Amino acid sequence: MNTNTAVAKKTAYIGAGAGLVLFALFGLLPGSLLGGAAGLNIAGWLFGLPLEPGIISRSIVFVSMLVGVLLAGIVLVTATSTIGWLAGKTLETALQTKVIKQDEPCASEEC
Repeated sequence: MNTNTAVAKKTAYIGAGAGLVLFALFGLLPGSLLGGAAGLNIAGWLFGLPLEPGIISRSIVFVSMLVGVLLAGIVLVTATSTIGWLAGKTLETALQTKVIKQDEPCASEEC
């Protein structure tokens, strides 16, 4: 495996892990809350407010809560893994330029 891609891959995995932790801490509840509010609005538009405790209105709210949670998870994990990958690519570039500078022959007498 190429060491240049290994650093970016490892930092992307670290970013994805951090994204899962952030999702568990900060994304799960807001995702279900915002999705549930959207589901209540959709069910209210379809059946009128106040909602009666029917199976269809509850299923609309449930599906929208699920979509809200999934969307929050996808956004957080994708964003943090992208940030981790970018950090890895930056680190690779810095290491690669350092290696290139060390391999160049010295033209002055100070070397």
